Amino acid sequence: MADRGAHSGSTPHWSQPDVLIVGAGASGAAVAWSLAGAGFRVVCLEQGGWVDPTTLPANGDDWELRRLTDFNPDPNVRQLPADYPVNDVDSTFTPLMFNAVGGSTIHWSGHFPRYHPSDFRVRSLDGVGDDWPLTYEELEPFYDRNDRVIGVSGVVGDPSQPPRSARPTAPLPIGTLGATMARGFDKLGWHWWVSDGAAISEPYGETPGRRPCNLCGPCDLGCPIGALSSANVTYWPLAVRLGVELRTGCRVREITIGADGLARGALYYGPDGGLHEQTAPLVILACNGVGTPRLLLNSRSRHFPDGLANRSGLVGKNLMFHPFAAVGGVFPDLLDSYKGPIGTVMFSHEFYETDPARDFVRGYGLQVVRHSGPVSVAGGGFTATRVPWGRDHHRVFAERFSHLINIGVMGEDLPETINEVTLDPELSDGDGIPAPLVRYRLSDNSKRMLDHGVARAGEALLAAGATQVLTMSPLRPSGWHLLGTCRMGDFPMGSVVDRWGRAHDVPNLFIVDGSTFVTSAAVNPTTTIQALALRTADHIKQTGKSAIGHQLSGARG
Repeated sequence: MADRGAHSGSTPHWSQPDVLIVGAGASGAAVAWSLAGAGFRVVCLEQGGWVDPTTLPANGDDWELRRLTDFNPDPNVRQLPADYPVNDVDSTFTPLMFNAVGGSTIHWSGHFPRYHPSDFRVRSLDGVGDDWPLTYEELEPFYDRNDRVIGVSGVVGDPSQPPRSARPTAPLPIGTLGATMARGFDKLGWHWWVSDGAAISEPYGETPGRRPCNLCGPCDLGCPIGALSSANVTYWPLAVRLGVELRTGCRVREITIGADGLARGALYYGPDGGLHEQTAPLVILACNGVGTPRLLLNSRSRHFPDGLANRSGLVGKNLMFHPFAAVGGVFPDLLDSYKGPIGTVMFSHEFYETDPARDFVRGYGLQVVRHSGPVSVAGGGFTATRVPWGRDHHRVFAERFSHLINIGVMGEDLPETINEVTLDPELSDGDGIPAPLVRYRLSDNSKRMLDHGVARAGEALLAAGATQVLTMSPLRPSGWHLLGTCRMGDFPMGSVVDRWGRAHDVPNLFIVDGSTFVTSAAVNPTTTIQALALRTADHIKQTGKSAIGHQLSGARG
C-alpha cells in the first residue's frame, strides 16, 4: 500500500489511488463501496456536498416554498453553486437532477421497480430498439444485492415479474387511497401490485441513526430521518468506513488522456477555486445521462478530437427521458392522500408489453401517486391543474385536498439519435465549462402511447369512484430519468461501452450511470442503474489488474 498523504478528518487521502470515480450519486456510491470492500484504494470527486439532514425542507414551515426555490429539482431554477445550467429550450421535458453526495437519490420518490425480462430483448421480441448485451437473469443477483444493502420495502409474488428474494422490510401501507384505487383496478380486472419502495418500514441496515418511514409525505424534498434509502445514508457511510476518500466541492472539467491514449485522470476545480489533476490507472464516470456525455464531449484531445470515447459518434445520442403524463381523480370521500411516501403506493403493468391490437409498440406503466401539501394542491400539483383564484377558490381547494388520487403514465422511450445531449456554444457554468444543450422531442409512437395511457388511467380512476378527472400530457417537468447517451453494446461502432460498462475506445475508462442504457423500459431506472454498477464493480474485481493493464497496488484481483 502506498503512503497515505494528508488526512481530512478520519478519511484517508489517497494521492495515488487505484480508482478515480467522478460522481457520488446512486451508481458512484455503489461502485465505491464494492471496490473498497475488495481492497481498492478509491477517490471520488463530487461537485456538490453532504446535505445536512437538519437543513432539509421537511424540518421547516416553508417546505412547500422550498420545493419551488432552492430545493426545486430543476437546476435552472435552483441555481445553487454546485449546479450547472442546462439549455433545455428544445426539449419536451425538463432535465431534473441534483448535485450532492447521494445525487438525485436525495430528491427522488423512492419508487423502486425492476426491469422486466422482456425489456432486455425488445429487438428480438418487437423489432424496435436494440437488445441489451445481457439478460435479466444475469442482472438478478445484483438487484438482490442492492436491495439488501440499501433496504427496500415491499412484498413478493407480483405475477407480472419473475419471483424475487424476500423484501428486506415489510411493505409500506397503501392507506385509504391505495385501497380505493385497488377497487378500481379490480373492477376492471387489471393487474396491480404494491410498490417496492426504496425506504425502510422497520429498523434496518448498518448506518446509525436511520429510522423507519413515518409516512410524513414529501420524499422528494429529502428524508430528514434517513428512512429513504438514498445513497448518502446507505452506500456512502459504508464506503467511507472502508477507506474511500470522498472529495466534495470538486467540479471536473475534463478527463485527461496520456500519450498512450488511455485515461490518465481528471482535471477539476477544487473548493479553493484552483485547478487540480488527480490521476489513477482506472477512471469511472457516474455523472448521469446528461453529465457524463457533457464531460466526455468536453474532454477533447488529439486522440479524441470529437470527444473522449466518441469514435462511434454516439456519445450524447439516443437520449431517453420516459414519455410521461399525469392524470388525477377527484373523489367525494376523504382519502388522506397526502399521508405517506409520494411514489410508493402501487402500480399496474396491465399495458406494459406490446399488444398488436394497439397503434403503438411496447407499453407503459401506471403508477399510483399521492399528492403533497396544500400549496402544491392549490398550485396544480401533479397534474399542473391550478385551483382557480376568486370566488370558487376555497370550494375547489376543499374538493381536491385529501380527495385526490394521482396516476403517473410512464411509457417506454425508444432510442432515437435525434434526441441528444451536446455542448452549448455560449452557455457555461460558474467555472467556464460549456453547459449541456439538450434536444428531445416525443416520437409519434410515444404520443399514441401517452394518449392510450391517459385514457386508461382516467378509466381506472372513474372505476374507483372519481367524480372528476384532471390531465396534463405530456408533463414537462418530468425529466427525472436521464438515459441512453453512452449506450452499451458488443460492437464498438454501434455503442460507447461494452457489456461491462468499459469504453470501447478507452480500456481503462468505465461508465456506470444511466447513460449506458440500451432501452428505457417503462419503469423507474435507479434500481437497474445500481445493479449494473455492482455488476461492473464485480467485473473489475474479478479481472483485477488485467482489466486495465496497469498495476493496482493493494487491490485483490
